[in-house]
Amino acid sequence: MVLGPMLLSFYLGILCCGQSIAAQGMTARRVDVCRKGLGNFVAQAFSGQEARGQDQASQTQAPQSSPSPQVQAGQTLFAAQCAFCHGRDAAGGETGPDLTSSEIVEKDVGGNEIGPVVRTGRADKGMPQFNLSDTDLAAIVAFIHDEKAKAESKPGRRRSVQPEDLQTGNAEEGKLYFNGAGGCSKCHSPTGDLAGIANRLRGLALLQHMLYPRPRKNGPADSPATVTVRLATGQTVTGKLAYQDEFVIGLTDSSGWYHSWFKDEVKFKVVNPLDAHSEQLGKYTDETMHNVLAYLQTLR
Repeated sequence: MVLGPMLLSFYLGILCCGQSIAAQGMTARRVDVCRKGLGNFVAQAFSGQEARGQDQASQTQAPQSSPSPQVQAGQTLFAAQCAFCHGRDAAGGETGPDLTSSEIVEKDVGGNEIGPVVRTGRADKGMPQFNLSDTDLAAIVAFIHDEKAKAESKPGRRRSVQPEDLQTGNAEEGKLYFNGAGGCSKCHSPTGDLAGIANRLRGLALLQHMLYPRPRKNGPADSPATVTVRLATGQTVTGKLAYQDEFVIGLTDSSGWYHSWFKDEVKFKVVNPLDAHSEQLGKYTDETMHNVLAYLQTLR
């Protein structure tokens, strides 16, 4: 699968879209969850949406086919027990992964793989155990497989990025671009800051770091940016950017002292090496982007 600059938003959107969507309206929702109980809250929300969907369908046209009674029962159970984490369509939610692309679901036959996970949970990943009857578990399994079949019938609407999607580049060509036209070697070194990066980051995480690495936190003090301030007297002060807003610029000098000035009283220049990554986004082609990623994957 070839991915170009126009699809960068798809890649990067995956890392932040879920958080952005989940944040909207969650305060009010969590109040209801605490008051009613998670199971009742999700089940009632599902019932209301199902009723609205039935009303709309009756006004337009009947669906071409209906799910089996077992899948329908599984849909209701999944909405009450699982949808809060895995999404109503099992394609991933606020905290849970996409089950329609899960290896466990892929291997599952009649619940032999899904069942043990559901009943024992995964404490290391925050998944509790569920005490379900054989009938209820079979219904949930049937619903998950039904959603998986729907997702596979519409591959263009896939929500996740698979590892193979990123493996289309040529590492040797990527190395040439890194050291040449891309200008990456001006700031980075395969034996310096990038040594072993393929062991620390893989797949989509490595691509994101390559396209636009961000400091671990969001404040100026966590940015690699530096600033030079020229005072009215002609004196210059240089240091690590420590603070910046609409009115004030602040830095920490080499001695560790903090200085700040009103912006309208001084001249200043901020230099942020991460800006080069932003500029590079518009220069990448499908080929060069994948080639550089392939090269970075060799730095172990």
